[in-house]
Amino acid sequence: MSVYLAELIGTMILIIFGGGVVANVSLNKSKAQGAGWIVVALGWGFAVAMAIYAVGQFSGAHINPAVTLGLASVGEFAWAQVPGYIIAQLIGAALGGVVVYLHFLGHWKETEDSNTKLGVFSTDPAVPNRFNNFLSEFIGTAVLVGGILGIGANQFTEGLNPLIVGFLILAIGLSLGGTTGYAINPARDLGPRIAHALLPIPGKRDSNWSYAWIPVVAPAAGGVFGAMVYRSFFLGEGAMALMIYSVVVAVFLGSLYYMGKRSAKSIMSNPEVKN
Repeated sequence: MSVYLAELIGTMILIIFGGGVVANVSLNKSKAQGAGWIVVALGWGFAVAMAIYAVGQFSGAHINPAVTLGLASVGEFAWAQVPGYIIAQLIGAALGGVVVYLHFLGHWKETEDSNTKLGVFSTDPAVPNRFNNFLSEFIGTAVLVGGILGIGANQFTEGLNPLIVGFLILAIGLSLGGTTGYAINPARDLGPRIAHALLPIPGKRDSNWSYAWIPVVAPAAGGVFGAMVYRSFFLGEGAMALMIYSVVVAVFLGSLYYMGKRSAKSIMSNPEVKN
């Protein structure tokens, strides 16, 4: 199996289980409806573990552009393979969204809330604020990639690494996930969001493209930051690169914060202006 096909299949498995648990818990007349956040977090954790078990031997099972970019940024992965990996991950995530749609085919008409339907495919913030939402996804993904590198540096009984990474995803979901739904993976959000836009889902809303850039850009930036932090603090390498990157991120976050404040002032001074 080629590494690109492995990434496609692995990311599709991730979304089948991950998107599936969200659908199971949220769609009307599902027997698991209302099972709650802990079940969702467990579902995503096991989704990652099963995807890694399935394709890790072929491609390393990045199944996440943020992981691919993070590893490449610290010399742990070849840049030449980055575009192919990311394209495969996006296609796999979109196909996974289609499988979830088909599996729950009888439940879309039974579910009136269009936001619930969109939530099966993509994330959205609990409190909409571009600065806060970006920072949340950035931190969560930095923890993810730094944690993966830390896990890889330890010796586990053979075959346990995927399960430990699944526990890392579970920990992030339980501890940090309530702000934005913890995409922490550009493909996980963008691929199924595209599927939502294209699929004939009864009573669906728009795919919230105005927010969609945040769970793509923030995890990508956070993944690189997490990898650089690990390399600098744990391996004692690349301190200057981390410093430069940190300044760039700080400037971007400052600009985002400032624009948010300006937008809020404009709305307060002119109530007719729509956000």
